[in-house]
Amino acid sequence: MHYKVFGRKTGLRVSELALGAGNFGTGWGHGAERDEAKRIFDGYLQAGGNFIDTANGYQGGQSEIMLSEFIAAERERLVIATKYTLGTTPAAGISHTGNNRKNMIRAVEESLTRLKTDHIDLFWAHMSDGVTPMEEILRGFDDLVRAGKIHYAGLSNFPAWRIARADVLAEVRGFAPIAAIQVEYSLAERTAEREQLPMAEALGLAATLWSPLGGGFLTGKYRSNDSDNRAAKLGMLVHAEKSARETALLDALLDVAAQLQASPTHVAIAWLREKARRSTTALIPILGSRTREQLDATLGALEVQLSVEQMARLDGVSDVAMGVPHESIAGSMTRFTGAETLDLPIIPVA
Repeated sequence: MHYKVFGRKTGLRVSELALGAGNFGTGWGHGAERDEAKRIFDGYLQAGGNFIDTANGYQGGQSEIMLSEFIAAERERLVIATKYTLGTTPAAGISHTGNNRKNMIRAVEESLTRLKTDHIDLFWAHMSDGVTPMEEILRGFDDLVRAGKIHYAGLSNFPAWRIARADVLAEVRGFAPIAAIQVEYSLAERTAEREQLPMAEALGLAATLWSPLGGGFLTGKYRSNDSDNRAAKLGMLVHAEKSARETALLDALLDVAAQLQASPTHVAIAWLREKARRSTTALIPILGSRTREQLDATLGALEVQLSVEQMARLDGVSDVAMGVPHESIAGSMTRFTGAETLDLPIIPVA
């Protein structure tokens, strides 16, 4: 497995694939028991991985508790990321949710206790609550960095305009910078290409990418009658084959996989790796395996290389409309310059 510098705001080095620990535990009624979770963890480390992503609410706190045991002997080798905002369980009540400072400080202390560590390498606000001022979030992160409780801070599932404003505020006020964003991105969900990913490249933010297999949709397994899956156990999916677009995408994915004598999983991850290779900042897919077999199958993508034609086919069938103002800008540039495309350099922010 290769390693990358985690964006241009840090010198932190992480593996090109992160391990998501959302399936560590059975608090949600669907996940991995302790022994299976340990097998997943060990397999990821054996493959060269060093970047673990969890959250205080994953499996009602079980994920962090399991990880505390797994990481104990490897703590300084690993980069541990966790999140706050949503609370650990719904029963905790409204004061245990949100981006506010009260919840942030309590959440980081509780995560440190569950993880049995004295610091968190990367601490995320899990999603925007829509009300907490960005100044409050940034000052809280800065205090935690200065106290040594966290090393880096990031924003997960935030609108691009709020992230861009946070980047500027941190710079002008001397706060610890926002190091990274986390966003859903895969062949099944490419709308992050409209704002979040171009913003991350321009500002030098790393981007970790959740649900790289569309919640299992891109594996093709939901075309079978298998009952041991997210749809059957949790009663929900991130993506499903509900329109002609999804059917065409899955058909193309399966066809490319057959050409390469690989699995759809391999192809979906290989597509993301190629997107990451072309990026000027770190794009890190998060693997959310529930079994060791799923992890091993996913890691097989490290051996898959897509051709230019295969990338173009997958890009075309999964493309999303860029919407306003992007399409009108592209049209205007064509009319006024007479060119089909105009390649403009992205100027890194110092």
